[in-house]
Amino acid sequence: MSGTTTAAAALRRRAAGAGANRWVVLVVLCVSLLLVAVDATVLHVAVPAVTEDLRPGGIELLWIVDVYPLVCASLLILFGTLGDRVGRRRILLLGYTLFGVASGLAALADSAQVLIVARALLGVGGAMIMPATLSILRQVFPDRRERALAIGVWSAVAAVGAAVGPLLGGFLLEHFWWGSVFLVNIPLMLVSLPVGRLLLPESKGERDGPWDVVGALMAAAGLFGVVLGVKRLGSGESVGSLATVLPLVVGAVLLTGFVRRQRRRTHPLVDLRMFTRPAFSTSVGCIVLAMLALVGLELIAAQYLQLVLGLSPLETGLRLLPLTFAAMAAGLAGARMLRRFGPRRMVCAGFCLTAFAVVLLTGLGRTDQCALMLGGFVLLGFGLETTLFGAYESMLSEAPPEQAGGAAAIGETSYQLGAGIGIALLGTVMNAAYAPGLSGVPGVPESASSAAGHSLGEAYEVAAQLGGAAGLALRHAARDAFVHGLHVTLLVSAGLLLLGAAMALRLPRVMQCEAGPVEVPAPRESTESRVSV
Repeated sequence: MSGTTTAAAALRRRAAGAGANRWVVLVVLCVSLLLVAVDATVLHVAVPAVTEDLRPGGIELLWIVDVYPLVCASLLILFGTLGDRVGRRRILLLGYTLFGVASGLAALADSAQVLIVARALLGVGGAMIMPATLSILRQVFPDRRERALAIGVWSAVAAVGAAVGPLLGGFLLEHFWWGSVFLVNIPLMLVSLPVGRLLLPESKGERDGPWDVVGALMAAAGLFGVVLGVKRLGSGESVGSLATVLPLVVGAVLLTGFVRRQRRRTHPLVDLRMFTRPAFSTSVGCIVLAMLALVGLELIAAQYLQLVLGLSPLETGLRLLPLTFAAMAAGLAGARMLRRFGPRRMVCAGFCLTAFAVVLLTGLGRTDQCALMLGGFVLLGFGLETTLFGAYESMLSEAPPEQAGGAAAIGETSYQLGAGIGIALLGTVMNAAYAPGLSGVPGVPESASSAAGHSLGEAYEVAAQLGGAAGLALRHAARDAFVHGLHVTLLVSAGLLLLGAAMALRLPRVMQCEAGPVEVPAPRESTESRVSV
């Protein structure tokens, strides 16, 4: 009897130790995610300084900004599924190493070409890190209740990273040179590498057969083409432009071939049967729609704050902070809401709350309405994070544990595609509603009106060149047209969000929880499961 009691006590101690390890692992994973999220936005405020120092051409500057998210989005499925095969911890640590090396290269870049290469390598490192963090989280937290809380913390950290990037970049630029926005990554990576190697458990998917190298390359090239085409549309390129159509068509063909190849293979790279599960496919669709609304609205909101209200970039960042704080609150409260309301009601309510916030923001005009903006941004941030949390948690819980890397990669790819499509779609809606308002302005030549119709920033430049009463009339007309375009875009976004709410009705009504948590051994407890880097 005493032996049984002693064994039970030892088992409880081991379980308690494993529980403690899980939360330490979560901290390490969140630090990893924070670095990647910050690096996605930290360069935005440094673009003027980079332009002055390196003198890049227009195309080079575009690639400096876009190559990181472009490469990262393209390689998510490749590295997510590779982690399932060779070890998620191994891929994560390799990502740390590459991220640190690329950060040093970017900080010391003496030409635009070197900076583009460095940013591309950062994208490769980010593609290794992002799905690995989510798939390890899925493995370390087998109990869905604990996993929901962990995903809430993970998503709150992602929201913090997106907001901290521009603020951190602005602070560093005030005290150091532009390369410091990259150099700050190196000490953090030097700490993350040994800590991650020591604390993170190794895990693989229990799958037979060789890794589909050809399929992985097809997915990467196809996603690169689609994302590149979508980004070109978002930057205002013509739909009929060969440089826009060609990557879209080639990317679509490659992705179609990838899907057909996976269906034929005995051991597919991505098991497409996951999409036959309503909860999984619906969650992916909800992520796309939520990001489609968020990124497009953030971009237009930043232009409104700076060009219509005349706020500085720092003031603009501060005005957007309530959105981030509300998103953090939703992430931290997400686990409790999911248990109480279930995925269907939680995601549907998140979409509806966001749509209400968007409609509320149509009350914004040419004058600063701080209280209305604050309320709208708080509701927007809370609603969208509620939606994303519920969708990510449902998607990850629906995927088999051995395919956690592939599922995480699909979720992150949906996130990136939704963001790109949002910029392209809502940007197109904005331009279509804005440009007609500049025709027939008294005293303004047709050529000047046409040039001013490209963007509000260009309209201000043309107005300054015209001067006098004509310039002032063009400036007022452009501002009114932009506000009208903002209202139209907000209403279109509300319609898309309500479509997402209807889609969310296919999610499960209640949160199905597995049995209690399973012990996750620390890396030192099993030499067989460890894969050295």
